[in-house]
Amino acid sequence: MAKNIEVKVYSTPTCPYCHDAKEFLKSIKVRYKDINVREDEKAAKEMVEKSGQSGVPVVEIGGDIIVGFDKEEIEKSLKKHKII
Repeated sequence: MAKNIEVKVYSTPTCPYCHDAKEFLKSIKVRYKDINVREDEKAAKEMVEKSGQSGVPVVEIGGDIIVGFDKEEIEKSLKKHKII
């Protein structure tokens, strides 16, 4: 995994697409930080500022923001940042 490139998943516990995004990252052995925006109000505000969206999931990869579970965009960003 590329050094100092952080992968974050802004999510809620009940969101099926959040679960899918996290399972996909696990399946390709990418470590990520799971941020529960239901419990962390500061993180929820941060997510909205970065994405312009209040819906989850929002995946952040090295500054790239991907709204929703978009497998192709996630893979493209991971490759761009040499994580996979």
